Amino acid sequence: MSGHSKWSSIKHKKGAADAKRGKLFTKLVKEIIVAAREGGGDADANPRLRLAISSAKAANMPSSNIEKAIKRGTGEIEGVNYVNYTYEGYGQNGVAILIEALTDNKQRTVAEIRHTFSKYGGNLAETGSVSWIFEQKGLIQIPIEDIDEEEIMMTALDAGADDIITEDEFYEIYTPYSELHTVLQNLESAGYDIAKAELTRIPKNTIKADIVAEKLFRLIDNLDDLDDVQKIYSNLEVSDETMKRLSED
Repeated sequence: MSGHSKWSSIKHKKGAADAKRGKLFTKLVKEIIVAAREGGGDADANPRLRLAISSAKAANMPSSNIEKAIKRGTGEIEGVNYVNYTYEGYGQNGVAILIEALTDNKQRTVAEIRHTFSKYGGNLAETGSVSWIFEQKGLIQIPIEDIDEEEIMMTALDAGADDIITEDEFYEIYTPYSELHTVLQNLESAGYDIAKAELTRIPKNTIKADIVAEKLFRLIDNLDDLDDVQKIYSNLEVSDETMKRLSED
C-alpha cells in the first residue's frame, strides 16, 4: 500500500482547511438516505447506514437531521431519490481523479463535473480509465492520545485489519473492503474510541506533481464543492516542502 499515506494526509489537511459545514451536511444526509433506502433503517443490521450515521455524528450533525434522513430513506417521509454514480478523469500531469457522486439528475451532475474538469485544466474520461488504479479498502481512524503504537497495531491486526499507519493525530487502520464492519466492531469491543470509519479507495501507485500541485488542488477543491459529489480520490503525491508552501499561501 505504498504511497497512499501522502494522499491521505493531503485530503485531511485540505479538508480541515476548506470544509464548508452546509455542503458537508448535504453530502452526509444524501449518504444516510441512500444507505437507509438500500439496507433498511436499522443501523445495527445495516453497516453502510451505521458508517453514515457515525460520520454525521463526527461532523456534529443534529440527531433530528439524522433521524429525518433515515425516514426519507425508508420512505416514512417523502424525499428525493438519489442514485450512485462514479466518474473518472485526469488532472494536470496525468494525475488520476475518481469521483463518487449521489444525484437525482445524472445529466446535471455529469455536465457540472465535465465543466469543472475543463475549466480547471483536467478532463473527464471514459469509465474504467482510472478506476483500476484504486483499491477499495475500509478505513478506521483512532485518536493517538496515549495509545501505544505497538499495542494498537497488534490489536488491529488481531481484529482483522491488514495495515496501520500513524498520520497526524490519528492511527489510520486499513481493512479489507468487505471486513470494515467486523473490524470496527472488534475495535469497539476492545474499548477504542473511533473518530471515523468509512469505505475508501487507495491508489496502487502515485504520481509526483509538485510543479502543478496548486493547479491540481484547485481542480480537486472545485470538484469537491459540487453538491452532487460525495468523495474524490486521487493518486497525487507532493513533497512535504510543497505542502508547507501551499498551506502558507
